[in-house]
Formats: sequence, C-alpha cells, structure tokens
Amino acid sequence: MYNIGIPKLPSLNDVDISGKKVFMRIDINVPIDPETGSILDDKRIRLHAKYVREVVEKYSPALVLGSHQGRPGSHEFVTLEKHWELLREYSGLEIKFINDVIGPAALRTIKELKPGEVLLLDNLRLVSEEILEAPPERQATTIVAKRIASSVDMYVNDAFASSHRSQPSIVGLPLLLPSALGPLFEKEVNALRRVVSSFEPPRVYVLGGKKVSEHLRVIENLVKNHMADRILTCGLLGILFLAAKGVNIGAENYKLLEENGLIPLVPKARHLLLRGAPIETPVDFKVKHEGGSENAYVGQLKGKIMDIGENTSEIYGELIREARIVVMRGPAGVIEVEEFRKGTLKLLNAAITSKAFVLVAGGHLGAMVPSDAGEHIHVSTGGNSVLLFLSGEDLPALKAMELSAKMFLGW
Repeated sequence: MYNIGIPKLPSLNDVDISGKKVFMRIDINVPIDPETGSILDDKRIRLHAKYVREVVEKYSPALVLGSHQGRPGSHEFVTLEKHWELLREYSGLEIKFINDVIGPAALRTIKELKPGEVLLLDNLRLVSEEILEAPPERQATTIVAKRIASSVDMYVNDAFASSHRSQPSIVGLPLLLPSALGPLFEKEVNALRRVVSSFEPPRVYVLGGKKVSEHLRVIENLVKNHMADRILTCGLLGILFLAAKGVNIGAENYKLLEENGLIPLVPKARHLLLRGAPIETPVDFKVKHEGGSENAYVGQLKGKIMDIGENTSEIYGELIREARIVVMRGPAGVIEVEEFRKGTLKLLNAAITSKAFVLVAGGHLGAMVPSDAGEHIHVSTGGNSVLLFLSGEDLPALKAMELSAKMFLGW
C-alpha cells in the first residue's frame, strides 16, 4: 500500500462563490531581467489569465487577486504593474490594480468592488509577514491574513506553484474563510492523484537536471512505496549513479560531481542500488573536449559529459513509449547549448508519441513541451511542489485546505 496520497479537497463545485467577494491566490511570480526589469517569460501570467477569465465568466464574483513576486533583496522583487498589464491583455478583462496590499486604500477598494469586477493587489511580499513560514494556525493570526479575511467572504487557492510554501496567503486564510481549490490548482491535484493512484505498469520516472539531492529523496519514496517500475536517470543524477556503481566516469566528470558538492551523496546512491531500486543509467553520452564533441560509451569517456548519448536516447525512448504513467523532471543535458538539447528533445518526443499519461514537473523541461503536445501531457506549473509531494512530504497548501474543509464544510 502507498503511504502517499491526496485527501478529498473542496473545489469550486463544492462551494458557491457566485456574486460573493472572493480572494483568489494566484502565482504570477515570473523571471525578471536584472538589467531592464522587464518580464522574461510570461507563460505563467498567460495561463492564470485564462483561469481568471473562466472564474469570472462562470461565477461573476467580486474577485480580488493576490500574488507574490521575488524576494526582498533580489532583483526579482518588484511591484506587479507590468504583471497587471499582461493579465488584462491575456484575460480580456478590465482588471483594476492598486499599489497596496492591506493598507486603507486596498481595503477601501476591495469594499467597493462589485460582482463581476476584478482587482489585482500589489506584490503580497511587500508585507513582511508574507515572507515568513509557519504552521497554518500561526499564519491565521497574522495581520495580513486577518485583514484580507475581514474584507472578503471566501478564499480560493489557484496557486499550486506556491503550495510548498507555508505563508499567510497560502495556509492562514483557509483557516479564516470557507475555501476551495481554483480550476488550475484542481487540475494539478488531479494530475498528481492520477500518478500516485495508478497501479498499472509500467510506471516510468525520468529524472535529470541539477536537483540531485531532491531527486534522491524522490527515489527513496518511490522505492519505499513501490510506485516506479523504471527510474531513468540522466544529467548529474545519472553521473552520480554511475559513480555509485564504480564505473569509470573520467576525471573531468568526477570533478563535476565534486564542484556540485555531490560526492557525499555517492554512498546514498549506492545504498539505493543495493536495495534493488529499478534505476537505469546511461550507456553512452555526448561529451565535449578540446577536439570538439563526440558520442562516447560509458567506460570510454574522454571529456565533459554534456548530454545523454544516441543509444541511451533510443533505450530510454522505448521504455517511455511502452509506459502507462510517465513522470519527467529536469533535462537530460546542457540544454542551454543547442547541440546538447537533442537527448532531452528525443525523450520528450517519446513521451508525446506514447499512450501514457505524462506529468512534466515544470521548470526548463516544461518550457520545452510544445503547446500542441496533446491532452495526455500535463505540464505542471509547480516543479518544486511536485518534487516535494513525490518525496513523501506534505504540501502545506493541501493540509490547510483539508483543515478548512473540516472547519467550514464539515468534511
């Protein structure tokens, strides 16, 4: 039996927000150019705009939107004026904006908001309490949570990408107001539920990128709960497992593990292999050296590993195409360089042409999935939230929503 699961959570089908004053937490936190301050990637804003419009057209609430952007002290900590302009453009709605969060001007504007109207508050992290992490019961006592709760009737969380955070707007408000998941969050939860509740093999996980320690925790949980039939490793994770097997990866790649602080994780990787974890490692790589780049088999590596090799792409691709469930997180190579994107693209193509349900856990890999990939491909907005969930940890947003359902809906 699995020790990982998702409780029954209220959606907009379970509460009535029609004509009500609603605070909806969204996540339009986007990358910002450090030189110009311009938005580098607006996909998340575009996606939320679609669901904001859907909520307004279906329920006509007086809708107050809240999101964070960056952290104080970083170049990405900016106000939300530019986000507001894009949200208006993509939603086609006359959204209002106020450069305030819980001050008198914001509270007055919220009070005057009528059904069918939408207001975007400024960056929630302009209020210092929104930066701190604490249990739901503590966050429900914060000034920011109490002021927002006193000005609206209901709370909707549509910010799955922030569900790993335990901040007032995520976990405090559900304890103060009748609450529900928004349409985007509900879609994310359904995708996770489909992955963890499937007993139909083969269930294939493809793990790459740079989050090696996080992926090791995921693998430990997958093995513990018998949730994976194959775990295909690539990137630094694949190199680590080859080192754990005692394979000669070459001095340059051993140094790569050292530079990333991964050598202490070799015993942990070896332990997982000895426990019989269904881990596959690459058989060849694209390597870069002084003479250029070439495809080289494991044991004959001369140069720095940059991508999985042609044979590994074929082997992994076949395993993906035969799967029923596929979860992908992180690229297979150094995708910033065009030459070393091929392995990642081949694995994505295998997933797209498969008959599996595919969950792509956000990040750079998610950005590479074409918009017409198909209904069987779910690209998550919250890679970190997916990782935390798959590693067996509770997502604070889900726990808070479960508590809210008991308090206000009697579930």
